[in-house]
Amino acid sequence: MLKKLIGYSAVLFLALLATDIAMSFVYPGVAALKKENPQKTAFMEYREKQWAKEGIHKAVIQKWVPLKRISPYLIKAVIIAEDDKFWGHEGFDFVAMQQALEKDIKKRQFKAGGSTISQQLAKNLYLSPSKNPIRKIKEAILTWRMEHTLSKRRIVEIYLNVAEWGEGIFGIEAAAKHYYGKHASSLTALDAARLATVLPNPIVYHVNGDSKYVQNRSARIYQVMIARGIVIPEYDEVMTAPEETAPVVVEVTPTSETSTAGIKPPAGEATQDKTPEASTQKIENPNPPNTTIPETGSDKNSVPEPVSGSENGGTK
Repeated sequence: MLKKLIGYSAVLFLALLATDIAMSFVYPGVAALKKENPQKTAFMEYREKQWAKEGIHKAVIQKWVPLKRISPYLIKAVIIAEDDKFWGHEGFDFVAMQQALEKDIKKRQFKAGGSTISQQLAKNLYLSPSKNPIRKIKEAILTWRMEHTLSKRRIVEIYLNVAEWGEGIFGIEAAAKHYYGKHASSLTALDAARLATVLPNPIVYHVNGDSKYVQNRSARIYQVMIARGIVIPEYDEVMTAPEETAPVVVEVTPTSETSTAGIKPPAGEATQDKTPEASTQKIENPNPPNTTIPETGSDKNSVPEPVSGSENGGTK
């Protein structure tokens, strides 16, 4: 009788477990994420419960921004760091999963790493951070549903807005403001590399920390960005350099001959006008008329013509 009771209990437990897992195929409604932004994720609620249990008064800091207002450097740095095959796979990187499983076997522990961005998003939105196999099965089902319902662009947009970047800091806009005092759209390649580095565990690793892991991994991510042509160092250096201010040139308008030349004209010498038209200098005629002959009306046309303009009115 006891054996039958144990057997029935085991069957009932498995049935309930199978039902719980099967529910992941229909609930929650993933299609709503096409147009609606998630409010508070399961992982945010998990953190709030932790703070309440520890008596910590803290609130979630988050501000949603569309993908077009996030620095392209940040998007590419995160994909390089977290899921380099993101654009090509259908939610699962089986090579990375196999490598992670081999490490777990060697260390005799179950961590089940190698998660893609889609898998991490499914966990953050709907599940707990526990490592048990049931949660991993649910995560796989939800990942499959999201990959077949949402676009890659929408998946990465949601991920960057709900990912944890520090104690109570969720979303890239809040992280950019907290660590660098700027908007997510203004993050540089170096900023992006450091932010992407801490994503696996932002509570242990700090964006502005000096740990060797953060320094080495962020440098590696930055070098990959350069190698792929995402970053051109010379361009990045020029665009982030402070602006140079040109010296102000003050033009002085002369008010008198004395002020411009600095020398006072000799006594008795009149100051000449600047314009040629105003010059009144007289040029003597090299061939003066014969004054001994009385001038008559018929002789008026014999008076020599003035000297040509090229020699008249010149300004010294």
